[in-house]
Amino acid sequence: MNAQDTIKILGIHFHNGSVEDVIFKIKTGGLLTVPAAPGLVNIKKDPIYYKALQSSSYVIADSGYMALIWNLMYKKKVNRISGLKFLIAFLNDLEVQQHENILLVDPRPAEAVANLNYLNNNGFKLDSGSSYVAPLYSKGHVEDEELLRLIEERKPRFVIINLAGGVQEKLGAYLNSNLSYKPGIICTGAAIAFLTGYQADIPNWADRLYLGWLCRCIEKPDLYIPRYLSSFSLLGLMLRHRANAAA
Repeated sequence: MNAQDTIKILGIHFHNGSVEDVIFKIKTGGLLTVPAAPGLVNIKKDPIYYKALQSSSYVIADSGYMALIWNLMYKKKVNRISGLKFLIAFLNDLEVQQHENILLVDPRPAEAVANLNYLNNNGFKLDSGSSYVAPLYSKGHVEDEELLRLIEERKPRFVIINLAGGVQEKLGAYLNSNLSYKPGIICTGAAIAFLTGYQADIPNWADRLYLGWLCRCIEKPDLYIPRYLSSFSLLGLMLRHRANAAA
């Protein structure tokens, strides 16, 4: 990616164009990651995850909190594109819909069925073999030889990974480094679950106003309130990074 199209934040090159630009680029292949604030606060504690972000072909600024902090501190603004906004635009792209050879990597069988049904009801024609239910991966290195073999056999143009943040990026980086060809590997995690109803509905206005986190907290407060409270430390991390960059 051209350096003029990115902004380097926390040592990660974030795409700084439009969602249409990202879709155009991912059609040529590569790894797309969409780190949220709870993941970004752990980059120093999880070097494998950090390296996966740094080695991504494209990274979009999903975190409204990160974008807000950056845009208050610097003159050059970062364009926030949520994973949900990207995925909706990507799945509505007519050229993408014409390619039936897409593979979904899903966390559970029930979600695999829901995700396939959603896509097939919205312009796609995917069979049951278009979904792979991932095993429970370790917290360190993430490798999956069975998935690697499946992708090599089917040769999908796009691999959409619908797993938790902190895991999917490592898996995406592993696939991107070990496949014999270059599909578009898209790590949008729970974004598809907002569309299928497996997670809280996030209206377009809430996504535009950076309030997706609030919708999730209202639906499952015990799970998401502690997660998002921990994200406040991102401010300190970005301030320290700014001070180190200026030193």
